[in-house]
Amino acid sequence: MEYKKPKVIAEIGCNHKGEYEIAIELLSLAKECGADVAKFQKRNNKELLTEDQYNAPHPNPSNSYGSTYGEHREYLEFSVEQHKGLKEHCDKIGLEYSTSVWDVTSAREMISFKPGLLKVPSACNSHFEMLAVLRDEYEGEVHLSFGMTNRDEERKIVEFFEETDQAKGRLIIYSCTSGYPVPFKDVCLLEISRLKDEYGDRVKDIGFSGHHLGIAIDNAAFTLGATWIERHFTKDRTWKGTDHAASLEPTGLKKLCRDLKATYEALGYKGEEILDIEKVQREKLKFRKQ
Repeated sequence: MEYKKPKVIAEIGCNHKGEYEIAIELLSLAKECGADVAKFQKRNNKELLTEDQYNAPHPNPSNSYGSTYGEHREYLEFSVEQHKGLKEHCDKIGLEYSTSVWDVTSAREMISFKPGLLKVPSACNSHFEMLAVLRDEYEGEVHLSFGMTNRDEERKIVEFFEETDQAKGRLIIYSCTSGYPVPFKDVCLLEISRLKDEYGDRVKDIGFSGHHLGIAIDNAAFTLGATWIERHFTKDRTWKGTDHAASLEPTGLKKLCRDLKATYEALGYKGEEILDIEKVQREKLKFRKQ
C-alpha cells in the first residue's frame, strides 16, 4: 500500500461555547499542535429543526445554553461574517478552514466565500438536496462521514457524485461510528479497510472520524488506509457542552500529530538489505568472535 502524508482535522465544532474569541484561540492552538485543518459547524436551525424540536427542552439541561433546544443551538451559532473572519485567521496562520454544513441554506452560505473543503456530517449524508448544492454549486472537496449509515445508503451517496463524474476528484468518505464518546469495541477500525476495498478507486480519498477517548488507535486508522484523521478538539474537556468529553485537549492533539508524522515516516520497506545504520552494528555484533 502506498501511503499519503496524513492530514489531521481539529474539529472545533461548537466547542467555542458561542464565543468568537475562544474560537480564534482554538484555531491558534490547533495550528501550534500541528493540525492541518480546523473545522466548525454551520446550521440554519429553523430550517433544520421542526417547530416541536426547536421549542423542546435540551435533552441534557446541564449542557444547554438556552431554555429550549432551539435557543441552545442559536446561542452556539456564528454568523456568515464571523465564519469569514475565522477563515481569514486560518489563512493568516497557515491553517486550512472548514466547516460542517447541516442544511441547504448553510451550504450556500459557506460556499459564498469559497473554503477549500466542506464536511457533510453523518446525520445529513442522505440530505440529497444539500448534497446537490455541494456537488453542483461548489468547487472544493466534499468530505462526508458514514456514521449511522447502511451499505445501501453508502452506495447511493457515492453513485450520486459519480453521476456527474465528481466522486473520484472531489469526494472523501470517512469511516465513523456516531457516538460521544465511542467505546473501542464499537470503533470498528476494519471498516476503513472495507471502504478502501469498495470505494478506494472511486473516490478521492478515505478518512476516519474518531469519537473515542485518547490517541491509542488513530495510528492504526492511518495504517489501515485513512489519510484524513478527524478528532474533536477543545481547550478544556470539563467545559460545558456535549462534545468536550470526546475531544482532545492541546496536549493530546499535539501528541496525535507527532505520532502520525512518525508513523508516516516509518511506513516503508528497506531500501537495501542492510541499511547504513545497521552496518556498524552488523560488524560489531553479528561477526564478533564467538
